Amino acid sequence: MVIMAGTVMLAYYFEYTDTFTVNVQGFFCHDSAYRKPYPGPEDSSAVPPVLLYSLAAGVPVLVIIVGETAVFCLQLATRDFENQEKTILTGDCCYINPLVRRTVRFLGIYTFGLFATDIFVNAGQVVTGNLAPHFLALCKPNYTALGCQQYTQFISGEEACTGNPDLIMRARKTFPSKEAALSVYAAMYLTSEVGAVSRKKHLQKIILSTFLPESKVR
Repeated sequence: MVIMAGTVMLAYYFEYTDTFTVNVQGFFCHDSAYRKPYPGPEDSSAVPPVLLYSLAAGVPVLVIIVGETAVFCLQLATRDFENQEKTILTGDCCYINPLVRRTVRFLGIYTFGLFATDIFVNAGQVVTGNLAPHFLALCKPNYTALGCQQYTQFISGEEACTGNPDLIMRARKTFPSKEAALSVYAAMYLTSEVGAVSRKKHLQKIILSTFLPESKVR
């Protein structure tokens, strides 16, 4: 619980505070690599980050709950008590049902991994400070004041930008991609969870009977 709480707090500090300073990466005057047009706010994109984060957090949780419930019900229906986890005594009068214990355990593992992935991504973004292709459109540097007479002149420092500070900060934190990292983590965990649940003996029989009617399941 202490490790979990520490992980959540660290993710919070990365996301919502300026405790960790982003590395300020410089650029050349009129650098074509960063002169792409600003695509607009992330919320107006085809797949908004909020929707993606909701799916990455919600779908695996739903699969874990449904999967563990299905396995538990099948074990009860088939009276497979040898493979079923026993009820655990946690005090003088408190008992934890195996279904609740397994569900909470796997939900905790997934949640911990999700926050850990978020921390590693944020740390990578803070350390690299990789600029977005549309960085100059948000930075809005005053080339005259900066004395940009040649394209090879290198500009560094936060004072070079005159645009919105919040948008500029987001444009400095583009690698690694948080959306891609969380999506890959959710997909990998989802695949492993579905594979683990489907390997249960009784569930395998149901799956084979459903998708392969002609096969004889013994």
